[in-house]
Formats: sequence, structure tokens, C-alpha cells
Amino acid sequence: MNRKEFANRRKTLMRMVGEDGIAILPSAPVRIRSRDVEYRFRQDSDFYYLSGFAEPDAVAVLAPGRDNGEYLLFCRDRDTKQELWHGSRAGLDGAIEDFAADDAFPIDDIDDILPGVIESRNRVFYTMGAYAEFDQRIAEWVKALRSREASGIHAPHEFIALDHILHDMRLYKSRAEISAMRKAVKIAVSAHRRAMAFVAPGMYEYEVEAEYMHEFRRHAASWSYTPIVGTGANACTLHYVDNNAQLADGDLLLIDAGCEYDYYASDITRSIPVNGRFSPEQRAVYEIVLEAQLAAIEKTCKGNHWNDPHDAAVRIITKGLKKIGLLDGTLPKLIRDGAYREYFMHRTGHWIGMDVHDVGDYKVGDEWRFLESGMVMTVEPGIYIPASRKVPARWRNIGVRIEDDVVVTNSGPDVLSKGLAKDPDEVEKLMAA
Repeated sequence: MNRKEFANRRKTLMRMVGEDGIAILPSAPVRIRSRDVEYRFRQDSDFYYLSGFAEPDAVAVLAPGRDNGEYLLFCRDRDTKQELWHGSRAGLDGAIEDFAADDAFPIDDIDDILPGVIESRNRVFYTMGAYAEFDQRIAEWVKALRSREASGIHAPHEFIALDHILHDMRLYKSRAEISAMRKAVKIAVSAHRRAMAFVAPGMYEYEVEAEYMHEFRRHAASWSYTPIVGTGANACTLHYVDNNAQLADGDLLLIDAGCEYDYYASDITRSIPVNGRFSPEQRAVYEIVLEAQLAAIEKTCKGNHWNDPHDAAVRIITKGLKKIGLLDGTLPKLIRDGAYREYFMHRTGHWIGMDVHDVGDYKVGDEWRFLESGMVMTVEPGIYIPASRKVPARWRNIGVRIEDDVVVTNSGPDVLSKGLAKDPDEVEKLMAA
């Protein structure tokens, strides 16, 4: 993502903040995995969206109309000793030269500098609740200013949720963002193909997971969420992540795995037969899910409601479950009563972008929002039939989900992951190659 992209985002946000407002965004903190071992640092998405700055211990400030510069970045100073251990820092000069800050200050000086900038504003745009420690600092700065109002010090009197307007901005992807997502999807598609050619009875789920990790890392990407690699009964557990069971001949394997590239996520699911051939029952369930997914994708169009793809999938899945004997009753009543939820218990999709479950409201007021060009969502219907006495043995432990990433465009749905096989005959052909 080039500097102009970040600058345009800041400019757009500052127009909404106005010259009597100030927007404040802290970076993500370093987090401890265990004892003194840290997780690999990943910047806060909102912070990165506006700054492109990937270091911890930083605060971005947007002060529209400020004479000495509208975009301020508080960050760590250069430190030879610390950089020897932890890698190079941008420092104050880098914040200005490489990240286009109008002014930069040491993060250690923020208590002395930022309250003076806040003092000139009436409204503070800030996301409360994300980082409790920084919430407290903001409150203390404003409280200190208000305590001095009798002596002529001005203090802001309105707090506005920054995430509300910023997340609506993030919902509409630019060409540069969609390009990054195409790359993330391309890498994930390559990993799924690699796994399909690799899978065989007797392997373990973690061996399949390792194929994804290899493909992600060799393309400078990392996983965007913990992969789900579930065989047999595990495919019927929606958020299964143990990934330690052995693959049995005759079982299905559900793999939900995506990667993050340049801070943008992909999210793809395929369900494949461990031995390379679907059983008649597996194929029957698979074809219901595939038909539901194709119908939902067709509804992922500009002008439709967010819920239209889900409604399309629900109708086909309910009809299919009735046809194979797992539901009994009239189709309208089964849909109205939500009978399908016993086997299809989640929504058909979610927004995707910098976060795999990306930001953005699904409703405006009490109504589902309209789909608009630039929105990107997953389409992922599924059927999960765990072992149960009321279910005939031939249907037990069949779990199928098919998921693709779809961009809403003026000319219809653009399936970013369309290059990955999902027709059952194509899946079998790919696994036999």
C-alpha cells in the first residue's frame, strides 16, 4: 500500500472530524504469549489503516487545521542498544520522511504535548474500550484540562466514537485494498490446491495444516486466523482448531484456512473426501451446500440487502435437508420455524478486509443495509450432521462448508477465489492428480 492511499484516508477522516475536533488512535500493545515470550506483533487495524506504521508504542493524532501540521505521530526514538535486540525503528525522522507525518514527537513526551493539542478542540474522536490503559490516560488529560477552566483553559466537552465513522470508511474497499485482497486470496487458493493434492488416509490433521503454513510463509503471508482442519466428526464442530486427529478412509475433511498479506485477509473453506472420492451421501450433502452457495453468490449484488444471500442459502438448504429426509414438513413452515438451524446454525457470510471478520454495521437502524460497490464479504453456507440416534447412520458425521470471498461491484459479484475447484467432480479430479 503506497503512502498516497494512507494520506487519502486521513484526509477523508479529517473532513468528518472538522477543525473543532481531534482524532486520537493508539497503536496495539505488545502482548505476552507466555512468561517472557511475546506474540509476533501485529498492528491495530484502525491505526494501520490511517498510518501504515507497524511499530508498537505509538499514537496517531489528526488535528484538522492545526497550523503546525495536522497529522502528528508519537513514536519511539531511535535507540541503538534496543535496535540491536529488537530491530530497527523509524524514529522521529522516519515518521516524517517515510510515513508522511507532519510532525513527530517521542512517545515518552506525550503527556506533556498532547493535552496542549487537545485543549484547542471542542470534540474528541476516540474509540473507548479497545485499550483500557490508554482510555484512562485520555480521561486524565481531559479531566486535568477541565479542572483549569476557571483560569481560562479550554477543554473539549464532547466525546465521539471514532470507530463508528472509521469502520464505515473501512467497509468500502478501494482498488488498492481489493488488489491486496486478491493477492491474499491467490496465496490461499494455492495453499488449498497444495493440500488437496497432499491429503490421503492415515495422515494427521496437523500435517495438512503444515502444508498451508508452508505455502503462506513462502509467499510472505501469515495465517489470518487459526486454521480449521477437521476430519470426520471434527468437521461438524464449527470452530474446531485442535487439528490432531488422524484422517480415516471414507471420511470428509473440512478445511477453513486463509492468509493475511499486507494487512488484508482471505478466508476460504473447502470440504474434500479423504480418499479422493465422495460417497453417495457425502456428495448429496455437498451438492446441496454448493447449490446454496451459488444461489447466495448470485444475490451478492449491489442494491440487494445484506440478508438476501443468507435467505437464498436457507431456502435451498432447507429444501435439500427435506429431500434427503433429515427434515419433515412443508418448506415455508420449516423456514419460518428455523428448523434448518439444527444443521445450518450460522450466517451465510461476514465482511472481510483488514480483519477476517471485518468491521462495518450489518444493519442501518433496524433494517439490513444495502450492498454497495466496494464491499467485500464471505459466502459460506454449510451443513453439519453430527452423530445422533435420530439421524440414519449413513448421514452421520458429514460436515460440509464451502466458502469464497466476494466483492460487490457495479456489474455483479466478483468471486476472488473462483480459481479454486468446488464442483465435486473437479475436486475429485484435482485430488487424483
